[in-house]
Amino acid sequence: MTDTLTIAIDGPAASGKGTIARQIASYFELRHLDTGSLYRGVAAMVRDQGIFPTDGDAVARIADSLTIDVLERDDLRDAGIGNLASIVAAHPQVRESLMQWQRNFAMGGAVLDGRDIGTVVLPDANAKLFVTAEIDVRAARRWRELSAQEDIAYRTVLDSIEERDRRDAERSTAPMVHAEDTDLLDTTEMSIEQAVAEALRLVNKQIKAA
Repeated sequence: MTDTLTIAIDGPAASGKGTIARQIASYFELRHLDTGSLYRGVAAMVRDQGIFPTDGDAVARIADSLTIDVLERDDLRDAGIGNLASIVAAHPQVRESLMQWQRNFAMGGAVLDGRDIGTVVLPDANAKLFVTAEIDVRAARRWRELSAQEDIAYRTVLDSIEERDRRDAERSTAPMVHAEDTDLLDTTEMSIEQAVAEALRLVNKQIKAA
């Protein structure tokens, strides 16, 4: 079954969805795609080429040229790239450009995590999760991650996540939402081991019920 199994994991920044997605992919022996890295890759190229991130058509042309090697860049987890990624991701033409990229990756079975996987990219996925956590917990997680690489204040990270949440929820194309057919997983008070165990329980429940 794993050769056709698709699992969609959505949620806001630093909710734990990426770590959970990687663990689930390993469990089912599936490929994994952090779709946020696509938008981060586009954002990095936009920055490199001096393109205005608000110019949707120009950014879409960058998205059209995205290749897998860009996703290996060391700077994609920088705070600045993360903020820029949420701006370029709001353009409908950019999302459309990357839509087929993601669907092609999922062919043959895969776990994809992002913000619109279960609602837009893979609406017919075999299992869907929406992973979330309280914003102060998410900000603390991201601050610990970033502060190991750069000098950054917790308040700066918190403000950034609040702004990204707002942009993701309010964008006109493919907003981040918790769909009715998606199980909610709140990781606020969970260890990563507990979160992964609960995610696997929910995914297996959905697969068996299909």
